Amino acid sequence: MLVYQDLLSGDELLSDSFPYNEIENGMLWEVEGKWVVQGAVSVDIGANPSAEGADEEEGVDDQAVKVVDIVDTFRLQEQPPFDKKQFIAYVKKYIRNLTPKLQPEKQDQFKKGIEGATKYLVSKLKDFQYFVGESMHDDGTMVFAYYKEGATDPTFLYLAYGLKEVKC
Repeated sequence: MLVYQDLLSGDELLSDSFPYNEIENGMLWEVEGKWVVQGAVSVDIGANPSAEGADEEEGVDDQAVKVVDIVDTFRLQEQPPFDKKQFIAYVKKYIRNLTPKLQPEKQDQFKKGIEGATKYLVSKLKDFQYFVGESMHDDGTMVFAYYKEGATDPTFLYLAYGLKEVKC
Protein backbone atom coordinates (compact mmCIF):
# COMPACT_ATOMS: atom_id res chain seq x y z
CA MET A 1 0.00 0.00 0.00
CA LEU A 2 1.18 3.49 -0.80
CA VAL A 3 0.46 6.47 1.42
CA TYR A 4 0.99 10.07 0.35
CA GLN A 5 2.34 12.31 3.10
CA ASP A 6 2.50 16.07 3.20
CA LEU A 7 6.15 17.04 2.63
CA LEU A 8 5.80 19.98 5.03
CA SER A 9 3.84 18.53 7.97
CA GLY A 10 4.33 14.78 7.57
CA ASP A 11 0.55 14.21 7.78
CA GLU A 12 -0.94 11.41 5.71
CA LEU A 13 -3.29 13.01 3.20
CA LEU A 14 -4.06 10.26 0.68
CA SER A 15 -3.39 6.62 -0.21
CA ASP A 16 -3.46 4.49 -3.33
CA SER A 17 -6.89 3.23 -2.20
CA PHE A 18 -8.21 6.46 -3.71
CA PRO A 19 -7.23 6.66 -7.39
CA TYR A 20 -6.36 10.09 -8.75
CA ASN A 21 -6.27 11.88 -12.09
CA GLU A 22 -3.51 14.37 -12.83
CA ILE A 23 -4.74 17.76 -14.02
CA GLU A 24 -3.06 21.10 -14.74
CA ASN A 25 0.10 19.46 -16.16
CA GLY A 26 0.43 17.12 -13.19
CA MET A 27 0.43 19.95 -10.65
CA LEU A 28 -2.90 18.89 -9.15
CA TRP A 29 -4.37 15.49 -8.37
CA GLU A 30 -8.13 15.13 -8.59
CA VAL A 31 -9.66 12.47 -6.33
CA GLU A 32 -13.32 11.49 -6.05
CA GLY A 33 -14.59 11.23 -2.48
CA LYS A 34 -17.76 9.47 -1.36
CA TRP A 35 -20.27 10.01 1.40
CA VAL A 36 -20.42 6.92 3.62
CA VAL A 37 -22.52 6.04 6.67
CA GLN A 38 -20.79 5.08 9.90
CA GLY A 39 -22.38 3.62 13.01
CA ALA A 40 -25.91 2.31 13.51
CA VAL A 41 -25.04 -1.14 12.24
CA SER A 42 -28.07 -3.41 12.35
CA VAL A 43 -27.07 -6.99 13.04
CA ASP A 44 -29.64 -9.73 12.57
CA ILE A 45 -28.65 -12.63 14.82
CA GLY A 46 -31.63 -14.71 13.74
CA ALA A 47 -33.53 -14.35 17.02
CA ASN A 48 -37.17 -13.34 17.09
CA PRO A 49 -37.30 -10.37 19.50
CA SER A 50 -41.10 -10.42 19.78
CA ALA A 51 -41.05 -14.08 20.82
CA GLU A 52 -38.45 -13.32 23.45
CA GLY A 53 -40.46 -10.53 25.03
CA ALA A 54 -38.43 -7.65 23.62
CA ASP A 55 -40.27 -4.63 22.31
CA GLU A 56 -39.28 -2.32 19.44
CA GLU A 57 -37.69 0.27 21.75
CA GLU A 58 -35.09 -2.04 23.26
CA GLY A 59 -31.59 -2.31 21.93
CA VAL A 60 -28.58 -0.15 21.40
CA ASP A 61 -29.08 3.55 20.75
CA ASP A 62 -26.71 3.88 17.79
CA GLN A 63 -26.50 7.05 15.77
CA ALA A 64 -25.67 6.81 12.09
CA VAL A 65 -23.31 9.51 10.87
CA LYS A 66 -22.59 10.44 7.24
CA VAL A 67 -18.95 11.28 6.60
CA VAL A 68 -16.80 11.78 3.53
CA ASP A 69 -14.47 8.80 3.20
CA ILE A 70 -11.27 10.78 2.50
CA VAL A 71 -11.89 13.29 5.31
CA ASP A 72 -12.62 10.50 7.79
CA THR A 73 -9.82 8.13 6.71
CA PHE A 74 -7.06 10.74 6.91
CA ARG A 75 -8.61 12.83 9.72
CA LEU A 76 -8.53 15.96 7.59
CA GLN A 77 -9.38 19.14 9.48
CA GLU A 78 -11.63 21.70 7.84
CA GLN A 79 -10.35 25.27 7.71
CA PRO A 80 -12.16 28.58 7.26
CA PRO A 81 -12.57 29.76 3.65
CA PHE A 82 -10.04 32.04 1.94
CA ASP A 83 -10.69 35.14 -0.09
CA LYS A 84 -8.46 35.69 -3.14
CA LYS A 85 -5.93 37.89 -1.29
CA GLN A 86 -5.54 35.38 1.57
CA PHE A 87 -5.25 32.49 -0.87
CA ILE A 88 -2.50 34.18 -2.91
CA ALA A 89 -0.62 34.90 0.33
CA TYR A 90 -0.96 31.21 1.32
CA VAL A 91 0.34 30.06 -2.10
CA LYS A 92 3.37 32.40 -1.94
CA LYS A 93 4.26 31.13 1.54
CA TYR A 94 3.65 27.53 0.41
CA ILE A 95 6.01 27.97 -2.57
CA ARG A 96 8.72 29.43 -0.29
CA ASN A 97 8.36 26.53 2.17
CA LEU A 98 8.03 23.68 -0.33
CA THR A 99 10.63 24.58 -2.97
CA PRO A 100 13.73 23.83 -0.79
CA LYS A 101 12.30 20.38 0.05
CA LEU A 102 12.04 19.36 -3.62
CA GLN A 103 14.80 17.81 -5.75
CA PRO A 104 16.48 20.41 -8.05
CA GLU A 105 14.82 19.06 -11.23
CA LYS A 106 11.41 19.05 -9.52
CA GLN A 107 11.95 22.61 -8.29
CA ASP A 108 12.07 23.86 -11.87
CA GLN A 109 8.97 21.89 -12.88
CA PHE A 110 7.13 23.13 -9.78
CA LYS A 111 8.01 26.78 -10.43
CA LYS A 112 6.88 26.47 -14.07
CA GLY A 113 3.57 24.77 -13.26
CA ILE A 114 2.42 26.37 -10.01
CA GLU A 115 1.17 29.56 -11.69
CA GLY A 116 -1.28 27.67 -13.91
CA ALA A 117 -2.42 25.51 -11.00
CA THR A 118 -2.92 28.62 -8.84
CA LYS A 119 -5.05 30.26 -11.54
CA TYR A 120 -7.14 27.10 -11.78
CA LEU A 121 -7.63 27.02 -7.99
CA VAL A 122 -8.44 30.75 -7.79
CA SER A 123 -11.19 30.24 -10.38
CA LYS A 124 -12.90 27.83 -7.94
CA LEU A 125 -12.19 29.59 -4.62
CA LYS A 126 -15.86 30.27 -3.83
CA ASP A 127 -16.74 26.60 -4.29
CA PHE A 128 -14.05 25.10 -2.07
CA GLN A 129 -14.01 23.58 1.36
CA TYR A 130 -10.46 23.77 2.71
CA PHE A 131 -8.73 21.01 4.66
CA VAL A 132 -5.34 20.42 6.27
CA GLY A 133 -3.87 17.27 7.77
CA GLU A 134 -4.48 15.90 11.23
CA SER A 135 -1.74 17.99 12.88
CA MET A 136 -3.43 21.19 11.62
CA HIS A 137 0.00 22.50 10.55
CA ASP A 138 -0.90 25.94 9.16
CA ASP A 139 2.00 25.94 6.68
CA GLY A 140 1.20 22.45 5.39
CA THR A 141 -0.29 21.34 2.11
CA MET A 142 -3.92 22.34 1.75
CA VAL A 143 -6.52 19.94 0.35
CA PHE A 144 -9.44 21.47 -1.55
CA ALA A 145 -12.89 19.89 -1.88
CA TYR A 146 -15.74 20.97 -4.13
CA TYR A 147 -18.80 19.54 -5.82
CA LYS A 148 -18.79 19.22 -9.59
CA GLU A 149 -21.98 20.38 -11.23
CA GLY A 150 -24.78 17.91 -10.40
CA ALA A 151 -22.52 15.72 -8.22
CA THR A 152 -23.61 14.42 -4.83
CA ASP A 153 -20.10 13.39 -3.78
CA PRO A 154 -17.17 15.81 -3.36
CA THR A 155 -14.08 15.99 -5.54
CA PHE A 156 -10.76 16.68 -3.80
CA LEU A 157 -7.79 18.52 -5.27
CA TYR A 158 -4.27 17.90 -3.97
CA LEU A 159 -1.12 19.89 -4.77
CA ALA A 160 0.87 16.96 -6.18
CA TYR A 161 4.36 18.34 -5.54
CA GLY A 162 3.57 18.70 -1.84
CA LEU A 163 3.06 14.96 -1.43
CA LYS A 164 5.67 12.29 -0.71
CA GLU A 165 4.99 8.64 -1.59
CA VAL A 166 5.62 6.24 1.30
CA LYS A 167 5.32 2.44 1.10
CA CYS A 168 3.57 0.79 4.02
